[in-house]
Amino acid sequence: MIVSRATFHSVLKSVPRPTWAIWVLLLGEFVAGLWTARYSASFVALGTLALTLAPIFFARRYHIYVPRSFMGMIILFIFATLFLGEVGDFYERYWWWDVVLHGGSAIGFGLIGFVAMFMLFQGDRFAAPPLAIGLFAFCFAMSIGGLWEIFEYLMDQFVGTNMQKSGIDDTMADLMVDAVGGVIGAGAGVLYLWYERSVFLAGWIGEFVDRNRRLFSKYRSK
Repeated sequence: MIVSRATFHSVLKSVPRPTWAIWVLLLGEFVAGLWTARYSASFVALGTLALTLAPIFFARRYHIYVPRSFMGMIILFIFATLFLGEVGDFYERYWWWDVVLHGGSAIGFGLIGFVAMFMLFQGDRFAAPPLAIGLFAFCFAMSIGGLWEIFEYLMDQFVGTNMQKSGIDDTMADLMVDAVGGVIGAGAGVLYLWYERSVFLAGWIGEFVDRNRRLFSKYRSK
């Protein structure tokens, strides 16, 4: 994908300030890894940097506005999962690190699933049954969580990693945390359709709908 200079500058202007600190740290680790022959750490740093850039350019490429705070959370999650988790060894240092990341990602995927389903109704809030869309959002979050657990299992079996830690106990604990996070994310969407106010996390949904009206052509406020 070719990005024009004007688009590149526009993208950089939209970046939350804390994200710059993450990018500088990743670039520093990439260079330091090459200098000290820690090539695996250098590779992870570069890959993490690329993944943190991806959602920003994706949103720009398809002219989709994503709330700055939500975009910042996505970038922070990628950084915390790949770089801090693997290079910084936070999964081993802090027992709660994996729990927080699983719960946070499930909330995010619950919100994304809700917005995606609402878009299929083109924002017709009267034709869209809130609880049904909420159920879809919850299932979406759980599906992503389940696929991740399959990925962890395959990595442990064929690459020799130890992503599952204690095996089935770790997997079931992760899925239960995913369920709680999925309920929270999907519940925020249901609250948005019921009350159409910045209730809890529903503010992100409201901002997304308001700034992307072309995707919600049938949207009507109460």
